[in-house]
Amino acid sequence: MITFETQLKKLKHLVLKEVATMTKENRLNKEELEKIPYNIIEGDKAQYRCCVYKERAIVYERAVLASGYSPNNGINSKLAEIDDKNQMVFILEAACDKCPIDKYTVTEACRGCIEHKCMEVCPAQAVARVAGRAYINQELCKECGMCKKACPYNAIAEVMRPCKRSCPTGALEINSDSKIAVINNEDCINCGACMAGCPFGAISDRSYITEVTRELVNSKKIYAVVAPAITGQFGPKVTVGQVKDAFKKLGFEDMVEAACGADAVTVHESNEFVERIEEGDKYMANSCCPGFMNYIEKKFPDQAERISGTVSPMIAAGRMIKKYDQDALVVFVGPCTAKKSEILRPTIQDAVDYVLTFEEIAAIMAAFEIDPEACEDIAIDDASVFGRGFAQGGGLTAAIENYVKEKNVEVEFKPVKVSGMDEIKRTMTMAKAGRLQGNFIEGMMCEGGCIGGPATIVSIMKSKPQLNKFSGQSPKKSVLSNENLEKFEGVNLER
Repeated sequence: MITFETQLKKLKHLVLKEVATMTKENRLNKEELEKIPYNIIEGDKAQYRCCVYKERAIVYERAVLASGYSPNNGINSKLAEIDDKNQMVFILEAACDKCPIDKYTVTEACRGCIEHKCMEVCPAQAVARVAGRAYINQELCKECGMCKKACPYNAIAEVMRPCKRSCPTGALEINSDSKIAVINNEDCINCGACMAGCPFGAISDRSYITEVTRELVNSKKIYAVVAPAITGQFGPKVTVGQVKDAFKKLGFEDMVEAACGADAVTVHESNEFVERIEEGDKYMANSCCPGFMNYIEKKFPDQAERISGTVSPMIAAGRMIKKYDQDALVVFVGPCTAKKSEILRPTIQDAVDYVLTFEEIAAIMAAFEIDPEACEDIAIDDASVFGRGFAQGGGLTAAIENYVKEKNVEVEFKPVKVSGMDEIKRTMTMAKAGRLQGNFIEGMMCEGGCIGGPATIVSIMKSKPQLNKFSGQSPKKSVLSNENLEKFEGVNLER
């Protein structure tokens, strides 16, 4: 049984489970959707909001989005029909708390001192003395932070919306009238950082839970490609072998480790790196993280040609499966929302049909009354220790270093390993300026890598030891020792 770390994760699970159950029982319609808030929020007492009616309105918006409709326009607006089909992250307007948006404000700690350094250093002259204390005119404030740095009492507080602070591209905006958060789709990279950052759960991702559930009910030949970050997601006692058995009991034809695709990607990307450096390229950036790719394409478009032309492990595994079974439907299961937009890229739409997050697959299993903890521990031997290591920061670099060493490659491999928006922004700025201290960038948009993804069930602190244990159990101690690489012969690994 899954233990949820926060009430918000539990609430999301309950909504997804209700939607999956209704889909399984072929009763997903407007009337049934309207019952979900009452099934989940019982009684007439609110727990977290102003009233129970608001709590139910939020649950309804979440259920509508999970069903594949626009959360703010109801079931009259199917997401598949909206203009920007690549957008995967949406604001739940009813859930937005309209957080304070004045970045710098003067607190009660202000002593109204004579020196008033805050006034002297302000370049916009936005700080004045009012009623014996400092006062910031928000219409003049440029949010430079000089006043905060100058105050000897630390009396100036810096407040920024968590969603806005967490967005790496500045895609989060605030509606000046309603004060509700708004996503600028042109800048959004669907990384889900804002979704993880909002403590009110006012941002959520588009779901394929209804489509996958229908395919399962119709007994289609569905294969699951599962990210190695799944270790520990169903509890510390549940092995990946038990998870595989749970997938089979659910109706999946088989479960394949995405790490198997990672081994194939390591070989292809390593050879591509050597070729590029020998041709005179200054550096190459990895392509396995769609959030990182989207970030470069939108914020550093002149550096986009530096991105590897190799597909991600997800796409590699998907193409391998479809090579051997042309009737296969492939579902990727991972911690990432950006993967949902990756499968829509024109040149790789042939590989993966749907993407589910760990949250979503847990909800489907609950709807079908399957408990991974009660399942059989099936032996798994798809990938090397390095392929499984892709789930955390530095994993790709370690895999390439292993390959380069075993193949005695003469080209010097100087990696720069970064994760999280601050490190990535700094590194890409240095790369653009020609001051990168290396010739390969391993960029992971989420802090710590995929195990820090926005759609995980448990935190990175709990899942990382489980991942290290699972990776160490692989008998394949190098990429080249994985005989499963033969399955990728003839598989197109170009984006």
